Amino acid sequence: MNSIHSNAQIGEGTTVGAFSVIEENVQIGTNCWIGPNVTIMNGARIGNNCRVFPGAVISAVPQDLKYDGEDTLAEIGSNTTIRECVTINKGTTDRNTTKVGDNCLLMAYVHVAHDTFVGNNCIIANSANIAGHVDIEDWVIIEGVVAIQQFVTIGQHAFIGGGSHVRKNVPPFIKAAREPLSYVGVNSIGLRRRGFENEVVTSIEDIYRALYVHSNNITQAVKAAEMELPSSKSKDLILNFIRNSDKGIIRGPF
Repeated sequence: MNSIHSNAQIGEGTTVGAFSVIEENVQIGTNCWIGPNVTIMNGARIGNNCRVFPGAVISAVPQDLKYDGEDTLAEIGSNTTIRECVTINKGTTDRNTTKVGDNCLLMAYVHVAHDTFVGNNCIIANSANIAGHVDIEDWVIIEGVVAIQQFVTIGQHAFIGGGSHVRKNVPPFIKAAREPLSYVGVNSIGLRRRGFENEVVTSIEDIYRALYVHSNNITQAVKAAEMELPSSKSKDLILNFIRNSDKGIIRGPF
């Protein structure tokens, strides 16, 4: 037996397992599978074709002492899978929403805190803990037992090695590992799997070679890359990411 509030909106073809609780002010799309013993609380918005496994808690109030009962949301896109015991807290007045995008996989025991935005096509492995106000851009892969500090940004197509502590921004297209977290190369295999042409991957490698390998001073390296490397969308994206990283970016390989 489950408990579904009469005001909850549940789309056609969606099934809800035994002993699950769905509160009021919840919207769930079509053809979802909500497993047994799931708790979906006030303010949840779940897209179509999602799967939510036992023990998950979606849209619980933030673990933020400043939260005072404001009407906020936790949004999950379509075609996303939420595995066992994942917790996704709703937002606070900072952003009003916590978001997980389309086509994501959040493995067991992942925690997504208030006002964090996870992009599309992301994979977050078991027991990763993501603090509040974090931005994770599209196509990011985060391995297991990673801890991400609040207000950090992880750029698109980045790969974070297991057990890492993420305290600074991680630029797009790279692999990051070690302690303290460091650049360990371009995510070239992932980029090629997603259809990036070889010459584009090579140009990205050239940019990061200039930034991280040929220079220990990132400010000077950005200026050099700006002037000496060929123009490209990838270069603009990378350099703009670094310029806008008020918290700084992760260290180089040495």
